[in-house]
Amino acid sequence: MNASAATATRRPVTVGAWLGQAVLYALFAVFIGVFSHWPVYHPLPPGDALIKISFTHTGKPVGDCRPLTEEEKAKLPPQMRPKQICPRERSPVSIEVDINGQRVLQRTAEPSGLKRDGSSAVYQRLQVPAGEQKIAVRMKDDVRAAGFTAQREATITLKPSQVLVIDYNAEKGGIVFQ
Repeated sequence: MNASAATATRRPVTVGAWLGQAVLYALFAVFIGVFSHWPVYHPLPPGDALIKISFTHTGKPVGDCRPLTEEEKAKLPPQMRPKQICPRERSPVSIEVDINGQRVLQRTAEPSGLKRDGSSAVYQRLQVPAGEQKIAVRMKDDVRAAGFTAQREATITLKPSQVLVIDYNAEKGGIVFQ
């Protein structure tokens, strides 16, 4: 078949086809417009605020490094004899959160990984009334320590629909409210 025969069999686009296509595009645009504004979504009820506890932290090792014994050194080839053996396993991370003197969260996050040598992750959303909140956060990341290893208390005024994030950042001094 040559090019002139192919153009001879093609039918011209009619005005009805153009109008039909325009109507379908208009209906699609109305559909998108309606469902982008309705139903109205409110992430929080009026007058409430949100506190998010969200952090990933690697706990301290569960034990101290120790030197190899002579028997352990004898079992290893000379090129594979480290000076010390250090445990890979990490401490779980425990967190407690009090709001206005009432405990609202108490959780222990186990370390990730097959050898329990990864980081521990905590994520929790707490819906609170807007206004002044006295927040106390305590964290423990070392099983060898007697008490909590990091603490922070603050009185924060939350506006309606405000989101306060509680995180842990050692470079910024520990527990951070942002």
